[in-house]
Amino acid sequence: MTDVATSCAGAARLAKRFLADERGATAIEYALIASAIGVAIASTVWAFGSQLRDNTYTKVYNVM
Repeated sequence: MTDVATSCAGAARLAKRFLADERGATAIEYALIASAIGVAIASTVWAFGSQLRDNTYTKVYNVM
């Protein structure tokens, strides 16, 4: 075998091993879930935050 053929075979084995490796997939999935939860929380706070703040403080102010 020539050096080029050996290099190509080694690169092919490396590519196969890289594509079969799923160790990082779980971390990426958890990161996507966490970012989706963060977006949901941020959009809820942005949509209802001022309304809840105003109603809560008004009720507390009226009680005092």
